[in-house]
Amino acid sequence: MRVLSLDVGDRRIGVAVSDPTGFLATGLGVIKRDGSSQGNIAAVQQVLEQIKAYDVRLVVAGLPKNMDGTVGFQARKVLDFIEELKKVWDGEVLTWDERLTTVSAHMVMAQKKTKINQRKNDVDKIAACFILQGFLDSIEFKKRKEQDQSR
Repeated sequence: MRVLSLDVGDRRIGVAVSDPTGFLATGLGVIKRDGSSQGNIAAVQQVLEQIKAYDVRLVVAGLPKNMDGTVGFQARKVLDFIEELKKVWDGEVLTWDERLTTVSAHMVMAQKKTKINQRKNDVDKIAACFILQGFLDSIEFKKRKEQDQSR
C-alpha cells in the first residue's frame, strides 16, 4: 500500500510518496498555491491527481504543532486543508507531528551546499519526505515490537 505525505504551507505543499512496500519515502515535488479559496481548490485537485496516479490509500499530513504540543494557527490551516481534501476523497487522512521537519530539511540542504534559490523549491518536498519517513518508521517499529512480544 502506498502512502502519500503532505507538508502543507501557505504558498507551497510538499508531496512525498512511499514505495509499494511502505518502507521508503520519495519526494514527488511541490504544489504551488496562493491564499485564495480558488487556489485552495486547485491545490486539493492536484493532491487528488497524485493520489490517483500512485493508487494511494492513506494520506499523512504534517501537523505543525506548537513546541508545547498545542494546535496553533498554522496547524488549524492544515486541518482546514485536510477537510477540503476529505470532501473529494473518501480515503483515510492522518496527521503526523511535523515539528522541526522544515528546520531539518534546511539543515540537510545546507550540508549539501544547495543554493539558496534551490532550497526554496525543495525544502517542502524534503520536509514531506521527513514526515512520511517518520510515519513509516513508526509503523515498522510497532511491527517489530509486536513480533518481539509474541515470541
